[in-house]
Amino acid sequence: MRTRLAVLLILLTASVAARAAPVTVSGQAALALAALVGEYSPLLSAHDQHTLARVFDGNLQGHLGATQVITVQADSIVCRASNVDITARSCELTFGTNKPTVRGRKAHELFATLAEVGVPSEGAAGTVFESLTQMTCTVDLNQLRQRAGGGAVCSFSPGP
Repeated sequence: MRTRLAVLLILLTASVAARAAPVTVSGQAALALAALVGEYSPLLSAHDQHTLARVFDGNLQGHLGATQVITVQADSIVCRASNVDITARSCELTFGTNKPTVRGRKAHELFATLAEVGVPSEGAAGTVFESLTQMTCTVDLNQLRQRAGGGAVCSFSPGP
């Protein structure tokens, strides 16, 4: 009996440790995450937000400005969707003391992007949620212009 309990504790500990391990993603999903979060970041200039939006829309033509690397950071992102009231969905983004909340279609877009980059979904009491912490995304405009699959990288820790 003690052996089974010890094995169970080891498995649970390994599961928690694996879950908290930082994740790094690159490519189109990283670009999507950077652009969607960057739209709400008070840490980015309006110019950098506009540049990310243009790039995410596929527009690499013309002068994108002097900034060649844009870094998007968020302390945490928590998205929730109800599986009872299927019209309810929201995401809270935390940038220091600034905590914008996104609802509706934009929240769904961010929720789906979190799933795309590998953030696990969890459920409790009629709500499905996804969350991450310590997100940093780097978008290198020079690499994006090469159209070779590179230029966007994000790292984060899944969970609360």
